[in-house]
Formats: sequence, structure tokens, C-alpha cells
Amino acid sequence: MVVDDDAMVRRLLRTILQASGLDVVAEAADGDQVVTAVQAHHPDVVLMDLRMPRVDGVVATRAVRALPDPPGVIAMTSFDTEQIILDAVRAGADGFLAKDAEPAEIVAAVHAVAGGGGALSPRAAKTMITQVGADPGAATRRVAGERLAALTERELDVARLLVEGLSNGEIAGRLYLGEATVKTHLSSACAKVGVANRTQLAIVVAQATG
Repeated sequence: MVVDDDAMVRRLLRTILQASGLDVVAEAADGDQVVTAVQAHHPDVVLMDLRMPRVDGVVATRAVRALPDPPGVIAMTSFDTEQIILDAVRAGADGFLAKDAEPAEIVAAVHAVAGGGGALSPRAAKTMITQVGADPGAATRRVAGERLAALTERELDVARLLVEGLSNGEIAGRLYLGEATVKTHLSSACAKVGVANRTQLAIVVAQATG
């Protein structure tokens, strides 16, 4: 499902997704249309613009994530302000893409989130982590460090690589682990730190090391 107030952007995203064999089951032109469309069409993934005139993507993401068996949400953003990124993370976004992401990047993100993972490309990770992790302040850094202290050494190794925007497979290759093992470590780390997904875990890592 594609959500954007710009009809040309919706058309472009639909073309990109359909060309890769993905079905676009619905579109929405503003955040106030999203919940109804999700309930009617049951998409696996929602590509969500964060800036819309009536109801923004943060509010819409929070509403979608509150539904029973909600779809994954990928926030589409220009990464122009730190606050909207943090708000989207807290609302439950499973990943982030730049508004000018390459078609292959968009398709890969949709597949990743549909498969239960997260979507944080290296470029998106670098931009987001730079903004969110930059000079977080001593108190924020200390709290983030305390949250990460609950992790095992291997869980921390895996969590640190999220900041580079690596997929589970890429993390597995870097650490010489099986991909299923990486997924297990991430699930355990998220539970221990008290976050909902890998994107939120990456934010905590960035805050601890910023």
C-alpha cells in the first residue's frame, strides 16, 4: 500500500513496485484515509509519507500499528528534521527510506519488512543515525548505555551493525554467523532493551555512542 499526498509520487511508487512483481492493493492521499484502507485491503506493508496536510504519517503510523495484526510500515522521509524521525520511530515504523531512494532500494525494503524484518538502508541509516545520534547529551547517552548493558557481547556486536544499515544476511556474513542466529540475537536484544524493532534498537545504539 502506498500513502502520499502527491499523486505523481504514488504513481511512481506503484510503477516501481508492480514492475518488480509486487501487488499494490491500495493507495491513500492522506493519513486520515490509511486505517480504513488497511482494514479493507489488508496490505503486508505500507509505504508511508511522513508529511501530509491533514493527518501526517506519524499519526497514521501510530494508528495503523494499533490495529490487530498490523502491516509493516516504512516511513518515506526527506530526513530534514530529527524530531519527525524520532516520532516515527516511537510510532512504530519498521524502517525508513529517503524520498529519492533508488527503485531497487525501495523494492528490497518492502521485501525485508514483509518478511518480518526491518528496512534501514546504509544511506538512510547514515542520515538518520547522524541526526538522531549527534550530540545526544550526557543524560541521553548514559540512559542509552545503561539499556545496552543488558545485552550479551554478541547481541551488542549485532546491534552495532544495525547502525551501518546492514541486513540480517550482511550481519551474518560480517560476524560469521547463521542468518537465523542473527535474527535470534536481534529479537533477544530488542526485548532486553525494550524496543519494538531493529530501527528503534539502532537509535539506542546511536544515542549511546553519539
